[in-house]
Amino acid sequence: MFEAACAESLVALTSGVVASGAITELSGLAVSRRQDGVQWAHNDSGDSARVFALGADGRDLGQYSLSGASAVDWEDLAVGPGPSAAVSYLYVGDIGDNAAARASVQVYRVPEPDVDPAAGTPAPQALTDVARLTLTYPDTPHNAETMLVDPVSGELYIVTKSSSGIAQVFRAPANLADGTTTTLVQVGAVSLGSSVLVTAGDVTASGDVVALRTYSSVVLFPRPSGASLADAFTQTPCSGAVVPEAQGEALAFTSDGRGYITASEGAFPELHRFTMP
Repeated sequence: MFEAACAESLVALTSGVVASGAITELSGLAVSRRQDGVQWAHNDSGDSARVFALGADGRDLGQYSLSGASAVDWEDLAVGPGPSAAVSYLYVGDIGDNAAARASVQVYRVPEPDVDPAAGTPAPQALTDVARLTLTYPDTPHNAETMLVDPVSGELYIVTKSSSGIAQVFRAPANLADGTTTTLVQVGAVSLGSSVLVTAGDVTASGDVVALRTYSSVVLFPRPSGASLADAFTQTPCSGAVVPEAQGEALAFTSDGRGYITASEGAFPELHRFTMP
């Protein structure tokens, strides 16, 4: 997929429109690793602690509250491995901090629930077994809207949102225990240009490509075989296909890694899909 994006051969289409009227500030987006045709989403700050299941075409497949969680400024969503082998987990990043004043941020981890994309919209449900992972920065607080989960190692990554154009990359160990507090380690930095703000990111299910998105672009990084996810950011990137979005803050790779999906905040946003021909 990386080579196709660099060759500008990705095919763009609109796969649907987010149908749920409860999704008004779509910020986090992730494609299920358990069920074909299912995507996960959440709102930006101001909503309760809940995630939404969407069909590939944006159909409303239900909403799920996270028991015991709070929502200060939810910004990104990922699907990845966790403490139990063969279990797919949802990770929700409560990592936004516009004032750069939070002493700590939180990531919530919960087993991905079963969703039937062929069924109707179920009644709202509550997810239990939610782990609260508290993270602190090694220097000062940072605003961030991008959280990545390495599908190979299970490690957590946060990429900061800075008007300087230098996005710092921080890492936390895999399989953190519920209720623990962990100090992040800075493992890199990405320079995308002055005033370029990183608003989302994702990793392919195989872990071979990492994407960062901004309000107006998608930047793709190849990950060499056997390298850490942080090493991907030392590679030469290329620009992926995009279409204009009013406030693009969501990106997710398709489950087969042949493309990615973007969406904007706002009511009933379109889902834009870019895939290999």
